[in-house]
Amino acid sequence: MNWTQVDIYTSTAGIDLLCSNLMDLGIRGFSIQDAEDFNAFLQNKDGKWDYIDEDLMGLSHCESCVTIYLPEDAQGAETLRMVQDLLRNMKAADAEQQYGRLEAVLTGVKEEDWANNWKQYFKPFPVGERLYIRPSWEQDEPEDGRTVLEIDPESSFGTGQHHTTRLCLELMEQEITENCKMLDMGCGSGILFIGGMLLGAKEVFAVDIEENAVRIAKKNAAQNHLPEKHYTVRCGNVLTDADLREEIGIGYDLITANIVADVLKAMAPQFPHYLKQDGVLIISGIIVERKEEVITAMEEQGFVVADCREKEGWAAVKLRQAN
Repeated sequence: MNWTQVDIYTSTAGIDLLCSNLMDLGIRGFSIQDAEDFNAFLQNKDGKWDYIDEDLMGLSHCESCVTIYLPEDAQGAETLRMVQDLLRNMKAADAEQQYGRLEAVLTGVKEEDWANNWKQYFKPFPVGERLYIRPSWEQDEPEDGRTVLEIDPESSFGTGQHHTTRLCLELMEQEITENCKMLDMGCGSGILFIGGMLLGAKEVFAVDIEENAVRIAKKNAAQNHLPEKHYTVRCGNVLTDADLREEIGIGYDLITANIVADVLKAMAPQFPHYLKQDGVLIISGIIVERKEEVITAMEEQGFVVADCREKEGWAAVKLRQAN
């Protein structure tokens, strides 16, 4: 297994928040370089250090950096997309520019080359009982009558290989009914709402905070020959944009939200407004260590857990509104 070093440049003030957000993406290990921390060590060392290597002295004026290592495979590519989305969202929210440049630099390989190299690992595969995920550059056909969902995520999250997406698709297929009205919050590549429509959903509203994700989602929807009159994809932040919330409307049979724990908790009060009384909410993107606190946030809004699935440190939860 080959690994790629990803250096994420921030500021001293941004380190704790960045590391916390990386942990919410399931990233457990990272190293930190910070000039302020090293200079504090130099000022307060107790005299037991007779010699400090000259190379280490460079830390006294380095740019703050959090380093992670990602495997050079499809899962690593998905994680890189999640990290890139995270950095864009942090930068957009950092109006006072406290957190530095929030940019990721890949060591030893150009980002565009690495983003293409991982395609060798992305092969067609089945999900659940009815779908067959296929990248746009493959032509394999399923042998068991499954419906093909063709996806090219480009720089956006969502190939179906990451556990968060796969768990969502598995839970979704049990809930899609004729004339189902679906809302996809944080649509990324569009894989969830496209899957929903291929399974039978008749009307979909999808939203993502990133313009690039919206562009890619529309492209993938067209690739799957979905009728444009039956779906809407918008860019915006539902937490701050009242006009977008009004456009989304109400009366949805199914809501999917594959995001991260903190955003799910922030969205919790909105979900009952969008959902029919007998509708279903499916949330994912949750590391198992934070599953209970996210469920509690949903229960406080009148939801009860109908199903919960876990896979290699990730959880997806299906909820219904209490009677």
